[in-house]
Amino acid sequence: MQTPPNRYIAILQTLVDHHVEFLIVGGVAAVLQGAPINTFDLDIVHSTDPANVSRVLAALDEFDAIYRAQPDLRLRPTASHLSSAGHQLLLTRLGPLDLLGSIGNGRTYPDLLLHTTELKAGPSLSVRVLDLETQIAIKEEVGGEKDRAALPILRRTLEERRKG
Repeated sequence: MQTPPNRYIAILQTLVDHHVEFLIVGGVAAVLQGAPINTFDLDIVHSTDPANVSRVLAALDEFDAIYRAQPDLRLRPTASHLSSAGHQLLLTRLGPLDLLGSIGNGRTYPDLLLHTTELKAGPSLSVRVLDLETQIAIKEEVGGEKDRAALPILRRTLEERRKG
């Protein structure tokens, strides 16, 4: 297992400290499972339950999260944004963070939870991570250029993990 950069660990620790229900997807999830890839942001799927959305907002305030699209406007996500199935592409003082209400063909936090494993992201930090099998399936169904490029690496990492 590899560990993500410290800035991602700091974001994850803040989310855990706020008792946010979330799971890691994308590049950081792949890195935590041994994939030799680079990633430029942290992607998480969060529960859109109202109590959880309140906890997410408290965590986002702590690391000064704003929307990446127009950083000069310093627009912040609201409860209604975080309650949707949409993607909130944020910039924080710790780095880029993508909060996703759903991924693939509408898979939400409850849909994905059964396909996660708990892994150590730091010395005293455990997080839920989407398993490689499900990440591969979602990338196949989405089929974007970036997704197709990552598939051979994810498949090879999964093979290596199974040999184990």
